Amino acid sequence: MGEAAQNEMVVKQDLTVVSEVRRFVRLVAGQWDMDDYVPCLVASELVTNALHYASASDDDVTFRIGRTDDGALWMEVQDATCDLPCMQRADTISEAGRGLFIVDRLCRCWGVRPLAGNSGKVVFAVLNAS
Repeated sequence: MGEAAQNEMVVKQDLTVVSEVRRFVRLVAGQWDMDDYVPCLVASELVTNALHYASASDDDVTFRIGRTDDGALWMEVQDATCDLPCMQRADTISEAGRGLFIVDRLCRCWGVRPLAGNSGKVVFAVLNAS
């Protein structure tokens, strides 16, 4: 899944930059005449998880977005830890714990690829073209 670096951004270790990721997704999806609501939601969840759970305070996260041959949208988030994401069970009043559930429900597929040499992982998601 890799596309030109123009569809990649480095995300600093700060949860406030998630809004910048959504702006980036809107820009890229707009270039492809795609609705951006679901891609923005999925990107927000993936990046937030990486920043919150999967990266040390001095590690940046890399976000990439592109299209598959059949026009679907893919995105991936690379971080420096090997810890695998897992879906949590959230009760009805929890304010957290639903991110991967949302990703799972909205995407064609999602998963994790380890990086060589235990240097981290890539969490990816593929959304059907709409």
